[in-house]
Amino acid sequence: SCSSCSPTANRASSSPRSPRFSGAWYTGARRDLIEVLAAAGRPLTVDEIVLRAPRQRPSSVYRNLAVFEAEGVVHRMAGVGEFARFELTEALVGHHHHLACRVCGAMTDVHLPHDLESELDRVLTRLARTEGFELGSHVLDAVGVCRACSQASRGARPATRGARDR
Repeated sequence: SCSSCSPTANRASSSPRSPRFSGAWYTGARRDLIEVLAAAGRPLTVDEIVLRAPRQRPSSVYRNLAVFEAEGVVHRMAGVGEFARFELTEALVGHHHHLACRVCGAMTDVHLPHDLESELDRVLTRLARTEGFELGSHVLDAVGVCRACSQASRGARPATRGARDR
């Protein structure tokens, strides 16, 4: 069963202000980036991070994200489209999944009810065993069309890449 998805697993137990983040490498600029990622509640592109942390130079954002990734604080994920996205690791924000729009590339974090998450874990474990594979964890990104793009395709105002994210 998925221990990280229990209803008692919460974000506060390992917030960006926790001791894990103390130390010389946790500068004010890096703290700003962590706070941007924590506040977003979903994976962000570098451009979205720079928009939310305007005092940061893009080169510094890239460099600091590389440090965070090496330290296991940030997870880089392939987004739908051409841009990678970044989010705090599940150890910090809890187990979750994503809805990804294949039109604009927007990604949204979603949390499944505990019983559904447990059933998904059981099914995936059973599937893995039939392939001789031992499942350690799972990641689920469901790809479809977001509300803004769906409305745009029905004649409403056109959605632009990341417009809802700003």
